[in-house]
Amino acid sequence: MTRLLLAVGRIIDPASGRDEIGDLLIENGRIAKVGPAGKGGPADRTLDCRDRIVSPGFIDLHVHLREPPTPGADLDDLSETIASGAAAAVAGGFTTICAMPNTTPPIDSAEAVRFYLERGREAGLAHVLVVGSMTRGRAGAEPADFEAMRAAGACAFSDDGADVADPDVFESVLRQACRAGAPVVCHCEDADLAAGGVIHDGPMTMVLGLPGIPAEAEVTAVERACRAALLTRCRVHIAHVSTAGAVAWIRHAQAGGCPVTAEATPHHLTLTDESLRTRDAVFKVNPPLRSAEDVDAVVEGVRDGTIDCLATDHAPHTAEAKARGLAEAPFGMIGLESALPVYVRALVEAGRMDWPGLVARLTCNPARVLGLNAGTLAAGAPADVTVIDPEAEWTIDPEKFASRARNCPFAGWRVRGRVVRTLVAGQIVYEHPH
Repeated sequence: MTRLLLAVGRIIDPASGRDEIGDLLIENGRIAKVGPAGKGGPADRTLDCRDRIVSPGFIDLHVHLREPPTPGADLDDLSETIASGAAAAVAGGFTTICAMPNTTPPIDSAEAVRFYLERGREAGLAHVLVVGSMTRGRAGAEPADFEAMRAAGACAFSDDGADVADPDVFESVLRQACRAGAPVVCHCEDADLAAGGVIHDGPMTMVLGLPGIPAEAEVTAVERACRAALLTRCRVHIAHVSTAGAVAWIRHAQAGGCPVTAEATPHHLTLTDESLRTRDAVFKVNPPLRSAEDVDAVVEGVRDGTIDCLATDHAPHTAEAKARGLAEAPFGMIGLESALPVYVRALVEAGRMDWPGLVARLTCNPARVLGLNAGTLAAGAPADVTVIDPEAEWTIDPEKFASRARNCPFAGWRVRGRVVRTLVAGQIVYEHPH
């Protein structure tokens, strides 16, 4: 029997409405007791959490790990593997991450799902969940085998990186996902409207001489996804919301009883297309960085709960790939290890929400989207715990990241709030070196 006591921390557990100074006792990988400071009981080891926040482990619904679901694949040149991504996750306080299926080849079969889950278990760090492809080969033409992937352990379904354009296929996908008891995660982008685009369709397209991706490409696709969710009653989760119009549509759909949830990323809460003026491809992402008005709308959507989850869309790329220039470089930026302080800056320090509100959007809300037994510190729950120093000031330095990739748009930012310890199933899997 192993008993670990996290003593005298500020315990924030939105799932149970708890925000108080107290003790958290962990026994055999589960939460054994939560109570007033000094009442946690005897323990084999005690960790002083004074002036720290003790939170449920963060859950990231949207991560790209790049490793192909192919036994024996050469991993040397990959920008990320399952193991390195899991290491980056726990360094950022994430105890559960959901791997997106747009690998090469895609995760579109039960065998691929099982491979990813096994590799995640081998890493022995964060819980690695798997999002299966909506369509075979992510080609948008034929639904994948939902029942087989769900039985193998897929937590949700998505063709992330692409929208399923054919309305009949899209409706079939939603109906099959609904029967399988899993949500779909929609990358909402009308391919015809976005065709050839590189950055947000705004004044910066003229400055840089590059084709734009209009906001309407997202808004049109979000409207379609919401209508389809209402028709099929499938739970639809809108990925990486970036436009004011999309926020308005999601808010409208939710008010009408539509089973739709949504997420926002650190970069869409803090950065605008003005960041691209330097032509640095680290700022090239899909959906693109938008206008200041869009950023304000997304922040408000997070504040009022329209966007109920926060996710990183961690998208690693090699330095060589990002050095090709804005027109040719791949979309994407990493975010697992820098997410927390960026969220703190955009939401807590800006006065848009308090710490319990932020923690809810990182823990119990994403757990609810997937129906996970996670995201809480209630007695009996798995002891996935994140310990935060809310006052720690530090400079984001991607060269010190556990991720293989360095394409972080927040490099050099002076920030406040740091993960100092991460526990998975009661085991300490990350400690910040003091």
